[in-house]
Amino acid sequence: MNRITSLFNIQYPIIQGGMIWVSGWRLATAVSNAGGLGLIGAGSMYPNVLRDHIQKAKQHTAKPFGVNVPLLYADIEEIIQIIIDEGVKIVFTSAGNPKKWTGLLKQHGITVVHVVSSVKFALKAQDAGVDAIVAEGFEAGGHNGREETTTLALIPAVRKAIAIPLIAAGGIATGKQMLATMVLGADGVQIGSRFVATEESSAHINFKKAVLETGDGDTALTLKELAPVRLIKNKFYEKLQALYRECPTEEQLKQLLGRGRAKRGMFEGDLEEGELEIGQVAALIDEIKPAGKVVEEMVQEYWNELEELQRNPKYKF
Repeated sequence: MNRITSLFNIQYPIIQGGMIWVSGWRLATAVSNAGGLGLIGAGSMYPNVLRDHIQKAKQHTAKPFGVNVPLLYADIEEIIQIIIDEGVKIVFTSAGNPKKWTGLLKQHGITVVHVVSSVKFALKAQDAGVDAIVAEGFEAGGHNGREETTTLALIPAVRKAIAIPLIAAGGIATGKQMLATMVLGADGVQIGSRFVATEESSAHINFKKAVLETGDGDTALTLKELAPVRLIKNKFYEKLQALYRECPTEEQLKQLLGRGRAKRGMFEGDLEEGELEIGQVAALIDEIKPAGKVVEEMVQEYWNELEELQRNPKYKF
């Protein structure tokens, strides 16, 4: 067992990202049942909906699963209380300062992991007492760091700075990429985009198919003035670009963004006016398959590539 499999009591050091509008109980339990760690994405759930998903997850897996909680959530106190009341044992926090809630969660025996995009915030999270760090590179889909540090540069820098277990995220969808990040110092990986295009994902089928069609250069990081987000270039993105050419104020950007844009695209399937959050690695995804199969293929490719590295003379010089 490595540090991540030991920390979460799982078979493989593969964590499914807790993505909004994608990561419900079906996806989380499918990944957990396959030997990874599934996460329910609380960011797109009202408190009562989250409770329902947690209860359904407990009914469909006896293995560990967790909840991802954006700390800027409007109902954060109620969300935290539901997590405690329902006996959730693993919480991944993001989008905020973990210091306020980490102590309370750990008092209730909950393992806490925080998502960061820089060495600075990794150190702050470690000082806050979290049990592990997810370091997410610029390649990642959805809300992202402002620093635009790639995974290749971020992981060794964070590894050098912290002592606690490290999970790599951003641009990882294959066993080869998993091996590469672990060579760089990660103890495990968190996968988001690859699990969007799975049978158990709650994303709309239109969005899943759009992911399969996404090629190199078809995503972009935008809205840095509000909250940086990587999405597929579509009609909504082009409207943003047109507005940027006019040097807009934050208020003008907020007005164009409106409310419910991500739900409209990812959950309701509006490919023109919706926000379609996905990572650069979407260019490698060409099939919708069961989440368990994704885990199985990643693990097999990881071991195959490791064996190849050990015996192939092209890696020796």
